[in-house]
Amino acid sequence: MTTLQTVFAKAKADNRAALVGYLPAGFPSKDGAIAAAAALVEAGCDVIEIGLPYSDPLMDGPTIQDAVHRSLINGTRIADVMRTVEGVAATGAATLVMTYWNPIDRYGADRFARDLAAAGGVGTITPDLTPEEAGPWREASAAAGIDTVFLVAPSSTEERIRAVVECCTGFVYAASLMGVTGARESVNVAAGDLVKRTRAHTDLPVCVGLGVGTGRQAAEVAAYADGVIVGSAFIRRMLDAPDEPAGRASIGELAREMAQGVRSRG
Repeated sequence: MTTLQTVFAKAKADNRAALVGYLPAGFPSKDGAIAAAAALVEAGCDVIEIGLPYSDPLMDGPTIQDAVHRSLINGTRIADVMRTVEGVAATGAATLVMTYWNPIDRYGADRFARDLAAAGGVGTITPDLTPEEAGPWREASAAAGIDTVFLVAPSSTEERIRAVVECCTGFVYAASLMGVTGARESVNVAAGDLVKRTRAHTDLPVCVGLGVGTGRQAAEVAAYADGVIVGSAFIRRMLDAPDEPAGRASIGELAREMAQGVRSRG
């Protein structure tokens, strides 16, 4: 199984950043989500985040909200998320689940961690779980052998960054801006400073997400970050496509552009 540690070690050896792609389970359909993620892997994504659809998102912008809404209408449940992880992990990409805390809590932390590991998942990203409340999840994840990823933001104090990175084992997710997800015309200039500040407190890889939508932006971020996270830009192309095959072709094209960007490092 490909781990986050092997992914980032290889990217470092290749003198490039890792490319991380996000898609929600169940979108554009349950099987289509697996096929779309596989298209991203084939086009150059090193890591895939599978979003667990949730009815009350806090961090998701309108594009991801639209996709998640369609996923929920498709009847996507946690069992479908695990099946998606299993299908994507079979491609050889390190596969995580990005989820809010409530679904894990309702499902049972120990059970969720065990089932995710059994499906081939390597960890989770939990954007609304704070370090102060993360103890039980960290213990469950460690017992199951999966990584935990938490977020820092431009507003994070040095004390807060230190507390967050102590909870991380796979990498640190650096949100490039305050607000919700979504591709933008430019990546917040504060992202570079945030990565620098975070690295002062950890040796873990630091990946930047929120706002990356083009190969040029990916290259800009790759110049200072260990990984570039892209979600809304892929989903937008899927939403705009006339059918699933066209959507997969479109995101594959964008992923190849992004992969070239992370290789060029600015």
